[in-house]
Amino acid sequence: MSEPNPAESITSSGDLQALERLHDAFNQLSAEMGKVIVGQKTVLEELLIAIFARGHCLLIGVPGLAKTLMIHTLADALNLSYNRIQFTPDLMPSDITGTEVIQEDKATGVRQFKFLRGPIFANIVLADEINRTPPKTQAALLEAMQERQVTVGGERHRLPDPFFVLATQNPIEQEGTYPLPEAQLDRFMLNILVGYPSEEEELEVVRLTTSVKKPVVNKLLTGGDILAMQELVRKVPVADHVSRYAVRLTRRTRRDPEHEPAFIRDYVSWGAGPRASQYLVLAAKARAALHGRTHVSIDDVRAVAGPVLRHRIITNFNAEAEGLKPDDLVARLIKATPVDEHEAEQSGKLPKIFRSTNIG
Repeated sequence: MSEPNPAESITSSGDLQALERLHDAFNQLSAEMGKVIVGQKTVLEELLIAIFARGHCLLIGVPGLAKTLMIHTLADALNLSYNRIQFTPDLMPSDITGTEVIQEDKATGVRQFKFLRGPIFANIVLADEINRTPPKTQAALLEAMQERQVTVGGERHRLPDPFFVLATQNPIEQEGTYPLPEAQLDRFMLNILVGYPSEEEELEVVRLTTSVKKPVVNKLLTGGDILAMQELVRKVPVADHVSRYAVRLTRRTRRDPEHEPAFIRDYVSWGAGPRASQYLVLAAKARAALHGRTHVSIDDVRAVAGPVLRHRIITNFNAEAEGLKPDDLVARLIKATPVDEHEAEQSGKLPKIFRSTNIG
């Protein structure tokens, strides 16, 4: 029987107060974002899950759904620096990372190289229409996303902390685009689908955007606040049976004759890697903390399964022929992956964690 890790627990009054501040910040951020963004509550929640779990996001939606406005508004509310990079076929890696130029000291006449920082040096970087630039330029983001640094001229330059890449992609226009390689897709913690608003929401959008009134978004947090809250999220405990459920969910996306459901063998070419298991648990921790809970539940894992897994499951021709999307397979996987109740009851963590109460 396993015991809780002392470093992974929220028991002190200071931690509980910090968790309450995070829960309050989530409600306040949702309210501030709601001044500008109508509806899209699930999208906003998933964005904040990625922010507080220290992850990057890929937002997919048709034009006109305020993806760019949403990210800019989020940066304003979080009081973080923000840069937008419009990805085009002629964009070069140095246009993102920066470049070295020769400058002459007018006093001494000495020439030396000086690094001019590119737009990647910001807390939140919007990579707009990321699939419109060639792979060489897309790869310039890989080091930044994974190592949080860029290397130019053999010298490493640290990126500001916190640092997030929030990329957008248009799913309907594929001419002249360069699909993201799997290695880069895997570095996005969440793949967020931005859908059409309801009729009432669209009516409110029209009212909001066709008047002279411009809503003002209040700045609620600082970079230091976000870093502290990210650390708090990692301290949220997870019972063994919840972690095992997340791992099983990921492993069942793979073509393994011993464990896979039959529909995975029929419709999937490649399943999700171990990073998906890590992100399932981290995203579930962030979701639990944002809602003021001191433990992670199975429902938290299920809620983030779609955004975490949909871009890590590669479907085959059979799925395409039958009109099945990765989200359909994730939904079927959730139904086909039961919770081991006996394992949950026998877990050493379960009694201690689930006695805690919600905040708020």
